[in-house]
Amino acid sequence: MKKPILYLLLFIAIRTTAQPPDNNRIKENFTKREVMISMRDGAKLFTAIYEPADHSQKYPILMERTPYSCSPYGENNYPGRLGPNTDLMNEKYIFVYQDVRGRYKSEGIFQEVTPAIDKKKSNKDVDESSDTYDAIEWLLKNTNNNGNVGLYGISYPGFYASASLPGAHPAIKAVSPQAPVTDEFIGDDCNHNGAFFLLDNFGFYNYFDGVKNQAGDDYNSLFNVSYKDAYQFFLEMGNLKNANGPDYFNGKGIWNQTLEHDTYDSFWRARNIRPHLKNIKPAVLVVGGWFDAEDMFGALRTYEAIEKQSPKNNNRIIMGPWTHGAWAGRSWTKFGSLNFGNNLNEYYKTIETGFFNFYLKGKGNFKLAEATVFETGTNQWKEYSTWPPVNTKNTQFYFRVEGKLSTEKSKQKNGFEEYVSDPNKPVPYTNGVYARRNNEYLVEDQRFAGKYPEVVTFTSEILTSDVNVTGRLKTNLFVSTTGTDADFIVKLIDVLPDDEPNPDPNPKNYQMGGFERMVRAEVFRGKFRNSYVRPQPFVPRKIEKVSFDLNEISHVFKKGHRIMVQVQSSWFPLVDRNPQKFMKIPEANPGDFQKATIRIYHDALHPSNIILPVLK
Repeated sequence: MKKPILYLLLFIAIRTTAQPPDNNRIKENFTKREVMISMRDGAKLFTAIYEPADHSQKYPILMERTPYSCSPYGENNYPGRLGPNTDLMNEKYIFVYQDVRGRYKSEGIFQEVTPAIDKKKSNKDVDESSDTYDAIEWLLKNTNNNGNVGLYGISYPGFYASASLPGAHPAIKAVSPQAPVTDEFIGDDCNHNGAFFLLDNFGFYNYFDGVKNQAGDDYNSLFNVSYKDAYQFFLEMGNLKNANGPDYFNGKGIWNQTLEHDTYDSFWRARNIRPHLKNIKPAVLVVGGWFDAEDMFGALRTYEAIEKQSPKNNNRIIMGPWTHGAWAGRSWTKFGSLNFGNNLNEYYKTIETGFFNFYLKGKGNFKLAEATVFETGTNQWKEYSTWPPVNTKNTQFYFRVEGKLSTEKSKQKNGFEEYVSDPNKPVPYTNGVYARRNNEYLVEDQRFAGKYPEVVTFTSEILTSDVNVTGRLKTNLFVSTTGTDADFIVKLIDVLPDDEPNPDPNPKNYQMGGFERMVRAEVFRGKFRNSYVRPQPFVPRKIEKVSFDLNEISHVFKKGHRIMVQVQSSWFPLVDRNPQKFMKIPEANPGDFQKATIRIYHDALHPSNIILPVLK
């Protein structure tokens, strides 16, 4: 069966691409068992255990809990790789994979991002922490282990790694949540600041929420769909009602849950793991990517939550110029028009291996900095004792008349940029025709977007010195609309000099002179400007402030470059269309989608700006 691209790329990254498949070598050095481990409420979870054949010593347990299957199934079938990287496989651990509750061959009822239970649990109170605890209890008694356990996972498995931390089993000594799903309404996967990520969710839930086959080793997609042009397909599909109709999701399952809960209600708040990351005892290594389109927020905010709520915890973060899970691959030297010069994954592998070896085997001396981040623009790793670093100055770059961007605030009494946003002709998120998401949109040349009249642009003068921006971004927009709701997409862009040379070789024909490389972008659904729980309509033509955060960056805008900001109100079909009418958007009919005239103000009383943390 053909899986959706998000699942397929992740599965390949984790289980196969780090090395050529070597099933026979694994079979010669590991014995495999498949067991059903009973949880405290009686549900049994399918677990695959790979133990070193050499029993002359005891080994730590390294575990991944996943909703994506712990295949290959069958005790005579071995994967091409064990563990998060080949060095750890060669080190010899007891590698354990477990189908989480209700997925694949495990019993029980699956829940989307299972809510955590803080209270003392009875035998009927189960969550991912208790399931992990119960599984480890069994493993400690039934494997040739040294009493130490580590957990890891990327994306959804990253959530299960995070979820093992509250009330962790005493044997858990090291946990690495990698691009973990963390808060699906505010910044991960399903929604960003309340705006629904249509393109990704449509493909993912078609397979993920499908019907399990009789053997329990695969799922059948809910519907068959094929298209070459995603923009045209979703535009012709129309409103979300149609996507939820009989031809597609038919008002059922997780897809329907995500649409039904269109505010930050108890459904989403219960699925936010961050408040539960208190009094964490195991060592933690959070991993994320600057170009992760799914869960960059999850990595950054998981680290932040542990720092704030478990200040004594041994908690570190590493952020590299990776896409979702790309650090698990064999090589990472380029992305889009960026060239990093060497294989960054070899460096990362030494960090990941050192982390687990030290805390689970007592081997080596793990002295990684609090924060290890890759600085784009200069292509170098930086180490910081805190994240974000404290030696930054939040610098306001104000929107000015004639599309200028300046650190000086306007003194004008009146000033605004105006555009007409038409949800029936939304601005595309990427340039060109794509059947699935263009994964390079996060570093794409934005000159295509600037040609749309409903995209407003503000650009600085040519920089006379390097500007190092390291930390979390924030934007403050003063806006008005003739409608009662609106989305706002803010993009921070690095404009290269007109004489920037093209790469050599240049198979993708990049034209680097004047290239407008996106550095960071985020969307905000305007009705949530005062509260994610209680949305409010805009009063037509009334000026209001819309402020929101963008994820961190570590980027140097070099001397001779320019800093640019673009603002627009659609990003299709990455984000669903806002009808620009205050309502429950999944219930919108075609007639509800209305044009609106939107103004972005930049005068003395309404100084729209973006705040950049400039490293001193």
